Amino acid sequence: MTGTQRREQLLDVGRSLFAERGYDGASVEEIALRAGVSKPVVYEHFGGKEGLYEVVVHREVERLLTSFTGALSGDSPRRLLEQATLALLAYVEDETDGFRILVRESPVPLADSGGFATILSDVAGQVEHILAAEFAARGFQTTLAGLYSQALVGQVALVGQWWLDNRFPGRDEVAAHLVNLAWNGLSALETAPVLGSTVGAPQSRARGTRSR
Repeated sequence: MTGTQRREQLLDVGRSLFAERGYDGASVEEIALRAGVSKPVVYEHFGGKEGLYEVVVHREVERLLTSFTGALSGDSPRRLLEQATLALLAYVEDETDGFRILVRESPVPLADSGGFATILSDVAGQVEHILAAEFAARGFQTTLAGLYSQALVGQVALVGQWWLDNRFPGRDEVAAHLVNLAWNGLSALETAPVLGSTVGAPQSRARGTRSR
């Protein structure tokens, strides 16, 4: 193998092993054994397990963000929401090893990638632009688009983690239910929502203090 080919092989082996056993459960010895090389070869390319892990995570981040951004081509907010939901679920389905790695809490500091929470924030930032336009058209506060985008992306991400192991119902059906909940909720959105338990309640009680 050329140096580039060997590096790609080690990344593939590391990705599979990190997904299977997590960072702590993987070792340089086993990575080298599965790749059919000696331990020094792994150190030569990545400086050790931590360096290999960081590159694997960084590549997964780029893969997810690229697939997500490329999916957003619809000409209506509803269609864009559908595409965003399907893109995240497609990544779970097609890149299962990568998703397993990303959703685990990173045991090492990642200078460039930042982990799954950072990825979701990046995705939510793109969804925010979609929601802001919809909010403006409906006369809502566009400053709240960020809050709703985080909620929507978090909803899909959590369902994705659940679906990772269940895989039922199918991807398109899961996406349809998620969009149904999000869109129909948005279609009846109140401009100034108030919690039912606090409506008409004395101010002190609404704040959780006792009234005498």
